[in-house]
Order: sequence, then C-alpha cells, then structure tokens
Amino acid sequence: MTNHALLSASSSNRWIHCTPSARLGEQFENTTSEYAKQGTEVHALCEYKLQRALGNEAENPISTFEFYDEEMEECTTAYVTFVMEELAKAKEVTKDPIVIVEQKLDFSNYVPEGFGTGDCLIIDDETLTVIDLKYGLGVLVEAHENPQMMCYALGALNLFDGIYDIQKVKMTIFQPRRENISTYELTKEALYQWAEEVLRPKADLAYQGDGAFQCGKWCNFCPAKQVCKARAEQNMALAKYEFQQANLLTYDEIENILSKVDDLVNWATDIKEYALKQALAGKTWNDWKLVEGRAVRKYANEEEVAKAVENAGFNPYEQKLLGVTAMTKLLTKKNFEELLGDFIIKPKGKLTLVPKTDKRTAVKITTAREEFKHTEDK
Repeated sequence: MTNHALLSASSSNRWIHCTPSARLGEQFENTTSEYAKQGTEVHALCEYKLQRALGNEAENPISTFEFYDEEMEECTTAYVTFVMEELAKAKEVTKDPIVIVEQKLDFSNYVPEGFGTGDCLIIDDETLTVIDLKYGLGVLVEAHENPQMMCYALGALNLFDGIYDIQKVKMTIFQPRRENISTYELTKEALYQWAEEVLRPKADLAYQGDGAFQCGKWCNFCPAKQVCKARAEQNMALAKYEFQQANLLTYDEIENILSKVDDLVNWATDIKEYALKQALAGKTWNDWKLVEGRAVRKYANEEEVAKAVENAGFNPYEQKLLGVTAMTKLLTKKNFEELLGDFIIKPKGKLTLVPKTDKRTAVKITTAREEFKHTEDK
C-alpha cells in the first residue's frame, strides 16, 4: 500500500464527478505546499492535545514545528474542546463510548486500494461520529453529502459495525478559521446504499481511467487542471460571447455566463502559471519571453537606516494602530474581547452576486419606483 492512494478520500469529490481525472493526474508530480505542511503540524498538535485531554500519554510536538503561532494554539484548543463536548454527549447515551484519534481507515472493499486517516472517531451504542479538522481558510467545507467524510465513515464501519449496534452515522467538519462547524447525519443503511450505488461504480471507472470528463469546482484541486483539454473546451465555449456588451445580451445569456465566469478566470490563471513554470524550466515559447518584473526599492539594512536617520535628528518610524487580526494575536482572543469588544463594529459587506445555493441571506433591493409607491401609500 502506497502513502498516496490513487483514489484517496480527500480527492473523492473530484474522481467521483470526473472519473478519468484520477489516472490523468498520475503523470504529474505530487508536490507538497506550505499550506499542507502547516496542516500536518496542526493535526499533530490536535492529536497531542486530545490525547492529553483523554488522559493518555503523548509527546508535545511543538519544538519541531515551523508554522506554530497563537492562531494555531487557539484553533487546536477549540478543536479539542469541541471533541470533548461531543464525547460528553455520547456519554449521555453510553456509559463508556469509544474514542479513537488519528485512526487509519480502510474502505478498499468499495474503492480499490482506498484508505485514509480519521482525525477522531466516537462510537456509542447508537451512533458513529466522525470528526474531521479542516485548517484551511480559503474554501468553506460542508459536511452535507461530503464524499471524503462518507468514505471515512465506511472505513470506520468496517472496523466497528457488528461489534457495536450502530444505527446512524454523524459526520462533522470542524473548520475553526472559518468559524464553520458543519454536521451531516444519515442512517447506516443510507450510507451503505450510497457506497453500492454511487461510490463503488465510480471508483471502478476511476481506477480503470474510464468514464467521461466532467468539469466543475473540483477542477481547482486536480493536478492536471492546467492542461486538461475538457476544461479548456468548456471554458472556451464562452468565446461566442466575446466582445459583446453586457446590455446587448439576454438575461438568460448573462446567467449562463455568470455560472461559468469564475471557472473561466481560474482556468486562465492556471494557464498563465503553467506557461511561466514551463518557461522557468527552459521551455522557449514562440511569442512569449521571460523578463524581470517591476521591482520596488527597499532598504538593504533597516537597522542601519533607522540609526542614520535618528543621527540626523529625524524620527524614522510611523505610528499606526494594529489591525483587528494583528491586535487579536497580540492580546489573545479572550483579552481582545474583554478590552475591545465594545469598540468593534462590522460594516455591511459590499453587495455581490452569488448562486442561490449560497447559504447567505438574500438582500432585497428597493427600487426607486417601489420607494415612491411606498411614500404615496403613506
């Protein structure tokens, strides 16, 4: 078994929707980002803190960390607090519920060579609870019908179903930096049905490299996204609207463009990044060349600059109030709320168009005609 499964749980949303992408992505190097390294450290700290909270011996890993900071400390503590609260709920049902931390989960009975690691499992007499920490800030992760969580749950059922009388599965995404706790519950039978009717057939196609390419939000996490022809064809389909003014388009055409424009922008960015990477590796493009970008002047030695300015009788520093995020880190979240809570305001955000599937409440716009009619009615 390799360290990186072809059909991993973390990439399941992609290969379930676009089955050929799994084999296509094999030809690209598996790189580790700074965000991934940070996530690894966060999970290690969570494991340590949770083991200690459960009364188990564990070695503090912080001395080996590269990205440890106050935010990581607060987020991992919040995670452990949440898990312990869930454990307390389980104890209301079962005297001695089972808690397992960082458990290797095998779901290869549904997905060829399928395995993953569950951050935390809690098993009581009725419910299997799967908790997954997401430290990422960019993408809000929902638990509802989340295939990664469902694969983890299947792996956990392989271990404990039959030993315990599990009736339902509860899956929770804990994403502290987005203040997001998302939970999805379903019966054990419904999960098994999904595994047989959706997961197994899609996994078989993906493992063979068969099926049809299908583009969507999952493309953003595909290693082949920069050179995928199916993605290029879908985005180039918008070329028929090229140079048309917005007010000359029908409303249906505009809605069609809105549904695809973010993907188009992401695709164009990916193409530019890929072309630059190839040029840096020695590729010579026919109509493009590498040049130095605009550089901003900076001091060679800030301490020496400050000393020279002070010796000349000037103050080289500017005084500026720390922003909310920086001030929170300085004071800690608790002290920040106590000292400055009454001084914090949250202005209304700039209005933006989003799909109706977005969970935020819609803003009603009152037109001038409606406002005039309202005034007349008075």
